[in-house]
Amino acid sequence: MQHPENNAEYKGLTVNSGVEQPSIVNPYLKRFRRRHRELSVSEMVEGILKGDVTVLSQAVTLVESVNPDHVGKAQEVIDKCLPYSGRSVRVGISGVPGAGKSTSIDQFGVHVLGEHGGKLAVLAIDPSSERSKGSILGDKTRMEKLAQHPDSFIRPSPTAGSLGGVARKTRETIILCESAGFDKIFVETVGVGQSETACHSMVDFFLLIQLAGTGDELQGIKRGIMEISDGIVINKCDGENVDKCHLAARNFRNALHFFPKPESGWTPQVMCYSGFYGTGIKEIWDMVYRYVDFVKANGYFDHRRNEQSKYWMYETINEHLRSSFYNSRLIQQRLADAERMVLAGGKTSFAAAGELLDAYFAEMKK
Repeated sequence: MQHPENNAEYKGLTVNSGVEQPSIVNPYLKRFRRRHRELSVSEMVEGILKGDVTVLSQAVTLVESVNPDHVGKAQEVIDKCLPYSGRSVRVGISGVPGAGKSTSIDQFGVHVLGEHGGKLAVLAIDPSSERSKGSILGDKTRMEKLAQHPDSFIRPSPTAGSLGGVARKTRETIILCESAGFDKIFVETVGVGQSETACHSMVDFFLLIQLAGTGDELQGIKRGIMEISDGIVINKCDGENVDKCHLAARNFRNALHFFPKPESGWTPQVMCYSGFYGTGIKEIWDMVYRYVDFVKANGYFDHRRNEQSKYWMYETINEHLRSSFYNSRLIQQRLADAERMVLAGGKTSFAAAGELLDAYFAEMKK
């Protein structure tokens, strides 16, 4: 920086230029950085079956990767783990933003591990920004007790544009966790509204967390997420909020009478509890295990698992068709031109889409 005080006309005045600021990046960092060797498929599967959570985390990262080079390896890992999966109780936990899902899961997990033993995996889905595409992945910070438990595994994942309150590869992650010996799986959805119901298609019990004062009976009568819930619990039933919670529970019970009886034959129950103080937790999990025993006895448990497998077969087909379309070199060359034509008003959206699809199918026939 040039200081005017250093000019010759200002005799006797001198301003030092100062100390040059060092780089914010440690120049010695590369010297100590160690690159981990990439595990083979057999090594990864072996580590998962041994219950190594480090290898399990690497496998989940591989499965969630959008790199086309990772797809084949990830699918091979899943195929080899599939025979060892399916031996868990999967519980989906959903609710509106701020309902206390993460705090409740901390209490739920400690209770379940203490009362029923085994191992618990929590798949916490965090919303991705529509602008920056990033995610905070901060749900684990509210699970202080569970994060320190030796028999728990918490994996935050971004939605990455997926709809339905879950991540794109949540179902595959469940398979990996079950193969690693986790016999209890919690899937925490993002804060959802009335129509985000994809989580229901991958769990055995769907628990909906509600708050008091969020609406009247009409809100409950509306079809959507309440209609598929196996249990509804009202959180923050403490202090001056107790009467409001019991009133809300009564409204939800009245609303449930308008729904047709679920295919499982189970009548959804409504309970109140406090996730912060840990009251009412035992009653909720007694209900969950009563449900599991009930549906296993009447055969609905296996029927639902089979229906879910069929559903995800079709979802996988849709995903691969979409990926194949956008990764086609021909489509990548024509997509920008088609977009410009639509923006300029030269073509309608439907005409441009039709031409791209026709070109794609014509290329596939060659």
